[in-house]
Amino acid sequence: MDHGEREREREREEREERGEREKKRRERERERERERERERRERERRERERREREREREREREREERERERERERERERERERERREERERERERERGEREEREREKRERERERERERERERERERERERERERERERGDEGSSAEGRRHEYQPCPFCN
Repeated sequence: MDHGEREREREREEREERGEREKKRRERERERERERERERRERERRERERREREREREREREREERERERERERERERERERERREERERERERERGEREEREREKRERERERERERERERERERERERERERERERGDEGSSAEGRRHEYQPCPFCN
C-alpha cells in the first residue's frame, strides 16, 4: 500500500468517523429535542390540570356561596314568618282584649241597669208604703181616736 492509498484510507476512516460522530450528534440532538418535547407536554399537562383544579375550586366556592345565600334567604324567610306569627298573635291578643273590654263594659252597664231597676223598685216600694201610711192616716181621721187630732190644712194651698 503506497502513501496515496494510506492517505485515502486515512481520509475515508476520518470521513466515516466524522459521519459516525455526526450521526451520533444528530441522534443526541433528536433525543434532546424529544426530551424537550416531553417536558413541554408534561408542563402543559400539569398547567391544564392546575387550571382545571382551580376552576373546580372556583365552582366549589361559587356553589358554597350560593348555598350560603340560600341558607341566609331561608333564615330571612323564617324570621319574616316568625314576625308575621308574632304580629298575628299580637292582633289576636289585642282583639281578645277589646272583646273582653266590651264584655266587661256590657256587664257593667247591665249591672248598672239592674241597680237602677232595684232603685226604681225601692222607690216604688217607698211610694207604696207612703200610700199605705196615707190610707192609714185617712182611716185614723174617721175613727173616734183620729177625730181628736186637729185637721191641719196645707200651708201651700191656702
